[in-house]
Amino acid sequence: MTSVEQGTVLVVTEADDVTADMVIGVLDRRAVPVVRFDPADIGEHLTVSAGFGARTAPVTGQARTPSRRLDLTRVRSVYWRRPEWPSFAHLPPDDSRFAAAQVRYGLGGILYALDDPLWVNHPLRMAAADYKPAQLALARRLGFTVPPTLVTNDPEAAREFIRSQPEAISKTLRWTPYTRDGVPVTGWAAPVTADEIDDSVRVTPHLFQARVDKVADLRVLIVGRRTFAVRIDSGLLDWRRDYSALTYAVERLPGPVDKALRDYLGRLGLVSGSFDLAVDRAGHHWWLELNPNGQWGWLETETGLPLSAAFADLLTEGNRR
Repeated sequence: MTSVEQGTVLVVTEADDVTADMVIGVLDRRAVPVVRFDPADIGEHLTVSAGFGARTAPVTGQARTPSRRLDLTRVRSVYWRRPEWPSFAHLPPDDSRFAAAQVRYGLGGILYALDDPLWVNHPLRMAAADYKPAQLALARRLGFTVPPTLVTNDPEAAREFIRSQPEAISKTLRWTPYTRDGVPVTGWAAPVTADEIDDSVRVTPHLFQARVDKVADLRVLIVGRRTFAVRIDSGLLDWRRDYSALTYAVERLPGPVDKALRDYLGRLGLVSGSFDLAVDRAGHHWWLELNPNGQWGWLETETGLPLSAAFADLLTEGNRR
């Protein structure tokens, strides 16, 4: 077992995370100490012990994996990617719920108590940033052009809104793993008409939005002080439906748009985020959404932008920022 020295970067993510692998590869080449684990490994492959009340640090102790030992007082930054929490499916239902809660609030609480590392990003702040209605309201306050949007579970209000728009679309309020008859179903943005609205809308809030007459999409990734903007041309309403149809071009954002996006992250206490914007025929930028922990690895492959190096820079700098 290797003991990791002062200034460790902690990467918390699922086992098969190619994006995290890219960042860890850069850190390894720079000889920056890294420990990686997934909360789902708790037990044989992850052991944690933490003490509180010492004079030297808010939290003392260590986390151990089969190959690494992490001193909890020596974490310079935490890259919180896409961890999985254990479900304990082998236990009876009440036991599994109890055990899962203890891990989330025990292990999670230990990590949140660390002595002010740089979080990329803090999971509690990401959770708060992930509510689309709140995103839309903040975007409007910061001067973005937001498509007319209605969130409702009132079928008649939905029909009235859809009829008032030249074209309307529906979106999920939160992507959620979902299958129908055993087939995975993903919540793409999709056209919607008033005739499609029935009383089932009452079951849960739905998001309806005016369709932007766009000519292209922009995926903007901000990493600390660096901004990377990629134009995505596809002709698709939702470019995520068919990656083979996409073409990419690196773009430079207008200064006011760049500043507004940085201000957006600042309001949410985030140091990184993936923004989706639409560009109309006049070159105007429309707000679509923020993913505070979005995928970006394929953009580095397609464009050559040094995205993994930018994350490695940020994590290496840590709380010295």
